Amino acid sequence: MMSAQHNDLITRITPGTPAGRLLRMYWQPAALSDELAAERPIRPLRLLGQDLVLFRDQSGKLGLLDRDCPHRGADLAFGRLEDGGLRCAFHGWLFDATGHCLETPAEPADSTLCTRIRQKSYPVIERSGIIFAYLGEGAPPAFPAFDCFVAPDSHVFAFKGLIECNWLQALEVGIDPAHASFLHRFYEDADAADSYGKQFRAASAGTEIPMTRLLREYPRPAIEVERTEFGLRIAALRRIDDAHTHVRVTNLAFPQAFVIPMSAEMTITQWHVPVDDAACYWYAIFTSFGAAVDKAKMRHQRLELYELPEYRPRRGKHNDYGFDAAEQRSQTYTGMGHDINVHDQWAIESQGLIQDRTREHLGLSDKAITAFRRMLVAAIEQVVAGQRPPMVLSEEEASNLRGPAAIDGIGPTASWQDYWKRVDHDRRAGAEWGNRPHAA
Repeated sequence: MMSAQHNDLITRITPGTPAGRLLRMYWQPAALSDELAAERPIRPLRLLGQDLVLFRDQSGKLGLLDRDCPHRGADLAFGRLEDGGLRCAFHGWLFDATGHCLETPAEPADSTLCTRIRQKSYPVIERSGIIFAYLGEGAPPAFPAFDCFVAPDSHVFAFKGLIECNWLQALEVGIDPAHASFLHRFYEDADAADSYGKQFRAASAGTEIPMTRLLREYPRPAIEVERTEFGLRIAALRRIDDAHTHVRVTNLAFPQAFVIPMSAEMTITQWHVPVDDAACYWYAIFTSFGAAVDKAKMRHQRLELYELPEYRPRRGKHNDYGFDAAEQRSQTYTGMGHDINVHDQWAIESQGLIQDRTREHLGLSDKAITAFRRMLVAAIEQVVAGQRPPMVLSEEEASNLRGPAAIDGIGPTASWQDYWKRVDHDRRAGAEWGNRPHAA
């Protein structure tokens, strides 16, 4: 069991907290590019417990500023985009994307006040449909050469969804391979032709066997956890017989992302990003090694489940996640529909806004969660001691960090390690952009 003090250490991320200092050393997903596609590209947001305003100026440059105007604290999210910046609607003070005050028009004509005013600004960068922000001190780290960042725009799709609980319990569901055999159990296998864009509904790599059947029929995976330069590699091994084993390789990319297989040709890189201590967003980049992504179809699928502009789930605590007792008896393990994000949302939100880990009892199937928590505590201690934690990368380090491999398939029991590497190699060799070595 964990002490209450330890639980606070690894979950609390507002300014000044040890874990908050750690997370501010990394690029954080702040918004989807689509959120600034409107006629008025200004978006208020709350990130790591800070209230900010994101905007794209008339030249297309991104800016991220503290939300309260430094004049008298009015909300800059209601400002006007004009004259090369964001103008406060209260007294017309104008700020550029770097926070410089360009004008204080209500002041006397000879006033030099604006030369002494600077609104706090933060670095932002756009990658694969997501706008990332850096809220830390000093220079931000480089992006690793992961597939989701180097694939062409035609082969990636980004989306997000709001979760009303702490970021850590939300992240931990993605590095828990055992839960898929229960939480995401379907009693009927879907038509593979209708599986596009749907997690666990396609066939396992190199076979015609649906992932759902393998997860349902082999619920006791042997879990192997390996420390890597990017974080953790997690292998869930479901032994079918002496010759064959279902191999599912997923990854924890420190500190907040995981990379998982979606189908034989697509992976998902997903972050759990704190809004504050009691809410978070999941951000995902779907990366295709095959044909270009059908973005319109994938967006349509997800907008059936999420409401704009906050990307709130249509099924949630407010309507018992769509629970249907008849469905639970005959179709799904949860009775909460066929979208696995709904299942995950229920599982993690039902733990409370911040899970009380003093009451939990972990088992062998929780190897990856235990290993990650140890990594997280060690990294927090490094930051407190003034040391560099994992994955704060230089450009050279980032360029050498590729992959990571994420596959789901049936391989030989005796040599499953060689099998997943070969599947990953073959998939990359078949993709024009992906013929590169993975992160080992």
